[in-house]
Amino acid sequence: MRMLRDVPRTVRLMALGAFLNQVVSFTFVYLFVYLTAVRGLTVPQAGVIAGIGGIGLVAGNFTGGWFGDHYGHRRMLLAGALVSGSALVTLPVLPIAAMYGVLPIAQYAAGVVRAANAALVAVTVPEGSRRQSFALMRAGSNAGFTIGPPLGALVAARFSYDWLFVVDGLGTLLFAAYASKVLPARGAAHARPPRDPDAPGLRRELRARPAVLVLLAAILCVDLVYRQQYTTLPVFLADHGRSTQFYGWLLAINGGVILCLELPVTHALRRRAPLSIVGSGLLLVGLGFAVLVPGAGVMFAVTMMASVTAGEILYKTTATAYVADQAPAHAQGRFQSLYGGASISGQVLAPPLGGALYAAAPGLLWPVCAVLAGGAGAAVLAARRLRGPARMVVPAPAPAPERQAQSG
Repeated sequence: MRMLRDVPRTVRLMALGAFLNQVVSFTFVYLFVYLTAVRGLTVPQAGVIAGIGGIGLVAGNFTGGWFGDHYGHRRMLLAGALVSGSALVTLPVLPIAAMYGVLPIAQYAAGVVRAANAALVAVTVPEGSRRQSFALMRAGSNAGFTIGPPLGALVAARFSYDWLFVVDGLGTLLFAAYASKVLPARGAAHARPPRDPDAPGLRRELRARPAVLVLLAAILCVDLVYRQQYTTLPVFLADHGRSTQFYGWLLAINGGVILCLELPVTHALRRRAPLSIVGSGLLLVGLGFAVLVPGAGVMFAVTMMASVTAGEILYKTTATAYVADQAPAHAQGRFQSLYGGASISGQVLAPPLGGALYAAAPGLLWPVCAVLAGGAGAAVLAARRLRGPARMVVPAPAPAPERQAQSG
């Protein structure tokens, strides 16, 4: 396939691993149901446990790259998968009190794995070819997530909800074994950079790249908006007489279009200015939520999801690759961690903030979402004028030589 020609074999194997791991990563989908229906917790109690777990996931994303820069991204991916898998296997037999500590640990380790995956792609692929590689990784994860929730429902129905954690944990441990085989333990092309005591710190590197700071702030804002589709949107649709099945079909539109179009669109736009693509994508997300302002009619809802999906295709892969391209070699993991944390922050912030606004003033939620995402898009487009550090442009190499992953 021509669009995958520049994707190294290591990244293709990593994408397969991401697919297999995501197929069994269905615990978080059914966690709330498990805590209330099986463990007998109240909704507020379940919310606290799930929220603490979400904080652990975001923290793992924000800090995993620091560990990888210092100890090796491969090593941190394997360690995170081992910790996460082991913790998940034990959750069904733990008392409720222990879950307040073990679940955040499992989620933190999962966040470290996510940051390490992104950093490994960044150090494996040279500048100029990263968009296709990140798009392939996203395609693998999205394909796995398409299969995972229905499979989890089958496991819960045929066996029990306890088995969801066991299968998820064992699958994560198998993923660690798989990754240890496909990720080279040594790699001359992209070995871990030697520690330089005179290398600029992270703050100084970020100040030298103001466009990256603008992008990170924009992603933080837009993720708060984007994840409303998983929190307040189903409530909004139900309040206007739309069924759960209709909401499920909307999500199917999102997943199906991304699986079909993200790789070819990324390939077609690979030579276009990244901030222009990202800014346009964020504007489309804002436009999508603005469509809901008149009401929850079928055409409004479908148009909203189509616009948000188009925006997601444009901004997510391109923004990830842009941050990798801008990062200095000694801080590649930390740059990816900052982006990874910002890109998942809505998982913690969207439910309480969106829910509170919808409860207090339902008519304001979608206009506020549209303004936030639109403003983020405008800021990214304006950031094209900001100057960064002088950098040597390295042309994308021919696809023949295989790039190795970072040692660790």
